[in-house]
Amino acid sequence: MKHHLFSDNTAGLKFVAIGGGNGLSTLLSGLKRFVDAGSAEPVWIENLSAIVAVSDDGGSSGRIRDELQMLPPGDIRNCMVALSEDSQTLSRLFQHRFRGDGDLGGHSFGNLFLAALTEVTGDFAEAVKLSSEILASKGHIYPATVADVRLGAELKDGKTVRGETKIGHVGPMIKRLFLEPADCQPLPEALAAIAAADVITVGPGSLFTSLIPPILVKGVSKAIAASGAVKIFICNLMTQPGETDGLSSRSHLELVRQYAPEIDFDYVIVNDHPISEKQMEKYGSEGAEQIGVHGSISPKTIDGAEIVYGNLLDDGEMVRHDPERLAQVVLLCAIQPREAEVAR
Repeated sequence: MKHHLFSDNTAGLKFVAIGGGNGLSTLLSGLKRFVDAGSAEPVWIENLSAIVAVSDDGGSSGRIRDELQMLPPGDIRNCMVALSEDSQTLSRLFQHRFRGDGDLGGHSFGNLFLAALTEVTGDFAEAVKLSSEILASKGHIYPATVADVRLGAELKDGKTVRGETKIGHVGPMIKRLFLEPADCQPLPEALAAIAAADVITVGPGSLFTSLIPPILVKGVSKAIAASGAVKIFICNLMTQPGETDGLSSRSHLELVRQYAPEIDFDYVIVNDHPISEKQMEKYGSEGAEQIGVHGSISPKTIDGAEIVYGNLLDDGEMVRHDPERLAQVVLLCAIQPREAEVAR
């Protein structure tokens, strides 16, 4: 197991976060204050990059994808806003969702802005870069691929399901997940960021629809394996009905490694603080269960990766990771190996 020690703050970390959905944007919002922090923080981030899943086919993103034949912008928009250092008004504008039942109803302004900029530049990746500059994002955001990639799943009964929205409801039946086209290529800039990284995280996020798709892109898992970075898997807080029913933190990591066996994770970050009774009742009624809360005996490792436990819960009504708590534990794994549990 490799560890990087940073005994002082003279050199900042090169950080790569991989995933999608609300989980990735939550992590990025917590990491943002450490970017270019210098002497203000005991550890700081020199370069922050996000590699984002682009297989979404639902909601506003799905409609834009079908109507304009472009990549889904939703997860990337959330990451741009999470990293934004611009005015609160501009961030709110990018997240604004139009009301009504007309053609604009349900679309977010940020999605439409990215779509327009993609048509103007003729390049989705360039549109993401320019939009990030407008929002003064404190990091680089790369789509996992710029190919028109679709998610597919072969089920245990031999049937095939295509589309992220449908796959999010058949998780327990999945035998094999795949991308179409299978040879979709990553951006060279994303591979360069992985190669230079000091820290690489996968998660949190929807296992089959946000975390596994980016590492299925050709060359990504091999690049992660070859990188000298500390590699961290961040486990979800709850199971997702229809997608990860009954899966433990161990099962989450084992499934990721099933698709990328060459990646040896150094750490698995797991919340061990119980949710409230009210939250348990609400989420339980929807079929979701809390992940990672054990009795008096908790496992120390999963598949060779050291488990780092901590209270990572946000204080709100929804069960969410607290961005700052999560960021602190992640960074502690990079600078204080084997001592990260003090964050509890």
